[in-house]
Order: sequence, then structure tokens, then C-alpha cells
Amino acid sequence: MAAGAAEAAAVVEVGSAPQFEELLRLRAKSLVVVHFWAPWAPQCVQMNDVMAELAKEHPQVSFVKLEAEAVPEVSEKYEISSVPTFLLFKNSQKIDRLDGAHAPELTKKVQRHASSGSFPPSTNEHPKEDLHVRLKKLTHAAPCMLFMKGTPQEPRCGFSKQMVEILNKHNIQFSSFDIFSDEEVRQGLKTYSNWPTYPQLYVSGELIGGLDIIKELEASDELDTICPKAPKLEERLKVLTNKASVMLFMKGNKQEAKCGFSKQILEILNSTGVEYETFDILEDEEVRQGLKTYSNWPTYPQLYVKGELVGGLDIVKVRLEFIGYLKDGKYWYVQKL
Repeated sequence: MAAGAAEAAAVVEVGSAPQFEELLRLRAKSLVVVHFWAPWAPQCVQMNDVMAELAKEHPQVSFVKLEAEAVPEVSEKYEISSVPTFLLFKNSQKIDRLDGAHAPELTKKVQRHASSGSFPPSTNEHPKEDLHVRLKKLTHAAPCMLFMKGTPQEPRCGFSKQMVEILNKHNIQFSSFDIFSDEEVRQGLKTYSNWPTYPQLYVSGELIGGLDIIKELEASDELDTICPKAPKLEERLKVLTNKASVMLFMKGNKQEAKCGFSKQILEILNSTGVEYETFDILEDEEVRQGLKTYSNWPTYPQLYVKGELVGGLDIVKVRLEFIGYLKDGKYWYVQKL
């Protein structure tokens, strides 16, 4: 029974076109998520870890990885031009696509399609009458929102790359939306903003413009007065680790742990009755990577008390034997003498 569960939760690797077509045929009744990847791309390696976690969370879904350059006939058939790219299949037919290393968006797509009994294409997920409301929410999702091709870590056009470089050079804090991940948003935003091209930059929900406008604002020194500045990463991490007396950086959140280690540490904290807050490192790659250096601790979960690192799961398990926390939050554990 355990071996079967482990096998079901594994990510299957496909090495040929016939093997891929046979897999789609055999698993036609289930959702199939395919990661087109390359071993030389670090973002692909990171997303393989995300796929493994999703496989544990959704045992009814088939997760597959396919080395794009090793099976070119499949990559060409599905117009795979960069890695990582994810395709979702049902009934042997492609129903959705995600370009780029965007773990939160992949998670949402898997959850949505895994719970859906019908097989609608992704462009019909939002009724037409709701599109304007959705675009308004997206443009207001952060004080500074960039709609671009790809992600800041992996821009997929020269204009988007230049825009990201300018914003980063000026230390501007921004969030982004990959228009390749949603065709409805890609086409609808052109009408919504009356701006036909990408990238598009919004501040407080108002369109600032595309790359040419941003270059003009940079040249006139107006850009720094319009866009919010980003705190330095170390300052941001210091604020985050001190956000609550007890802070847990984990995969997932209090309601839904997304790895076994995070689940165990939640159970330990809940058993003590101590109040704590969590931060989902899968939602923020900058924090996920930066906190490893900041804390000199390479893995997750990580537990902080009063801004100081306690440790990971193994350390917390040891210290559990010596817990003596006070309700006023001064200390909730004592170390072994």
C-alpha cells in the first residue's frame, strides 16, 4: 500500500514521443501536468521540486517531466520555445498552458483543473461580464504592477527585459503578471487600458505606459517620484522575521502545509498553544532564496522567535522536550543546558 502511494505521487520522466503519446492515452481520464524542462536551467530544477510537492498533494493527478531538447518532436508539436513550460492535458487534449517558473500560478492551475469535472479551455474560465472587474483587481494587485511577457527572472521579450532592468536599477518595488499565462488577460488588457502593446506598467491601478514612456520618465528623473521604492532584501527579511513574536517560514500556510516537514512543524506549534504567524516561501522566490543566506540555514521550514532563528524541524523537535513558554510571548522555549 505504501509503495503504491509513493509510486502514484512520483513525477514520471518521459524520454520519447511514443512514450509520451502512450502516457496521455493511458491516463486520459485524469489530469496530466507536463513540465518541459532542461537540466542546464536552474529555474527548471526549482520547478521540478515544485512538481514533486504538487504530486504529493494531488495523488490523483499525473505529473510528468520531459526534457524539451531531448524530445524535439514533442516540443515542436506543442510550440515549446523556452523552458520551463507547463502543459495540462485531459482526455489527451491540451486544456491549459503556463510559460515560466511561476510556482503559485502552477499550483492554482493544478488545483482548479484537478477539482473540475469538465474540461473547459483556460480562456473561458472567467465570464466575459467579469473581465473588467478582474482586470481592475489585477491592476490594483500591488502598488506597482508590471504586465509583461514572462517573469522578472525570465523575461520572454527584449522590451520586457529592458523594463525589468530599469525598474531594478531604480530599486522600484513591483509585482508582475505574465500575460503568456492567460490569453484572456493578454487581449482584454489592451482594450481596458487602450494600450495595444506590452509591457504595461501600472501604479495605484493607473496606467503609466510602456517601455518608451518609462524611458522618458527615467531620463527626466520623474520615475523615482512616481514608483514606490523597494526595501533592500536584507531589510525586508529583517522586517519579515520580526513580523510576529513567533514566525514560521514554510511551504504552504497554517491551513495547508505543502510538504511533510512543514506539516510536522505546524503540528508541533499547534500542540504548544503558542501564537504564531506563517510565511509561504513558495509565493515569493526572492524571500525563499534570500532567507537561506540571511539565516545561514539551507532548508525549510525555518522558525524564528523575536527575529532570531531557532532552527528547522529537527531542532524544534529536540527543543520540544524543554518547552516552557510564557503567555506574554517573552520566551516560549528554553534551550537544553
